[in-house]
Amino acid sequence: MATFAALGLLLSACSTGGSGARDEGPARSEPVGSAAPTPSASASVPTKKIDAVRLVKEDPKVSPAIKRDLKPCVGKAYPVDVSYGDLTGGSASDVVVNVLTCGDAVGIGSYVYRAEGDKYKNVFQAEEPASVYAEIDRGALVVTKQLYESGDSVAYPSGEEVITYRWSTNRFTESGRTRNDFGNAVGAEPTEPSAD
Repeated sequence: MATFAALGLLLSACSTGGSGARDEGPARSEPVGSAAPTPSASASVPTKKIDAVRLVKEDPKVSPAIKRDLKPCVGKAYPVDVSYGDLTGGSASDVVVNVLTCGDAVGIGSYVYRAEGDKYKNVFQAEEPASVYAEIDRGALVVTKQLYESGDSVAYPSGEEVITYRWSTNRFTESGRTRNDFGNAVGAEPTEPSAD
């Protein structure tokens, strides 16, 4: 009985309209290359975490307001997001630090630090009273800024700007900008149509 079931399954698989192995084409004779990208020898991910809070607090370029507000939210947990990656082509990973608010996790400052010897130098910063967040995306620095109009709540901005920067001649230069306008119906209570 099991033999008939296996034979039936095999025949039904062959009758789906495909033409078997010929769908894939002829086998290739050259060696298969690695699909994974080769890691860059220039900037490796650090073996130990960088103290991002200390980096920001000791940075003379960071505004006093950001330093003053950079306090633990719970216990010893500071509101910072940290990313490591190659943005500047240096010998060590660059560090991207985003400082957030404790209550609603809104970004108030974004910084990029480049390794120079055993120290880190601030090579980019964006400080906004509203919302800013920086990320590493395929070797580019991508900064998102929320746009608020009068009456917008923190949770529902009117739009955002996404700005892409690339490292060139020892500094970041803008290489692209996108603006997204959001609909204002999100978060609003539905209204009944008038009976006119």
